[in-house]
Amino acid sequence: MALPLTKIFDDRRQMADACAAWLVERIAQTQGRFAIALSGGSTPKPLYALLATPGIARQIPWDRVHVFWGDERFVPADHPDNNARMARETLLSHVPIPAANVHAMPTDGEPEAAAAAYQRTLQDYYGAATLDPARPLFDVNLLGMGDDGHTASLFPGAPQLDEASAWVVAVRDQKPETRITLTYPALASARTVLFMVEGAAKQSTLTRVFAGDRALPAARVHADGELVWYLDKSAAPVERLRGEEHREEGRREEGRPGE
Repeated sequence: MALPLTKIFDDRRQMADACAAWLVERIAQTQGRFAIALSGGSTPKPLYALLATPGIARQIPWDRVHVFWGDERFVPADHPDNNARMARETLLSHVPIPAANVHAMPTDGEPEAAAAAYQRTLQDYYGAATLDPARPLFDVNLLGMGDDGHTASLFPGAPQLDEASAWVVAVRDQKPETRITLTYPALASARTVLFMVEGAAKQSTLTRVFAGDRALPAARVHADGELVWYLDKSAAPVERLRGEEHREEGRREEGRPGE
């Protein structure tokens, strides 16, 4: 498995700018449907807001973009903690994406039934009940990471970490609210899995993740395509930051601009 690509930015705005530009280019390079799984939390908000600005939104063919989610709190769709609500308010309500292209996780009824329903939604879109590494489900899967190393709603020590067949499962008794999450097989089924992580509080956890500490759920994520980490300087492990500084020095000595 190839080592993940890591890019380090001065702050969250620079990270969002780079991610938005990369997404626009990636979508332009594809034909037909483009599937992206969104993450919740505060880190991707600047990215979503940026994608909604007229100058960037007009560069994206929204009629062929399909939006999914990596996880969701099992709360009503209009609840302030609902991930899909955040994405609607910051991005989706501001761009001309067809309603049929927005595939939010259901949060009514029983969580296990909702997880099974979302798995059927993914399988209907994919056109098969079994994932093929040569044909990823998502073009891009955006992920974040919590201070405890969780990603999506896969938490340290939770039984869902060992799920190898289901694509979507309910998560009870890990947080005050029940959640629904994609499992590792579904998260990995992407041409690009892109983590966005910011904040000094996550630096020590990221150090363990990059050291391969499998007690941390984020460390166990892989991609059928490429795995990329976008970090701000405050979150970047010291060794990664030093490596980035050395690369910058080399580029300056050679008269080359930074990437």
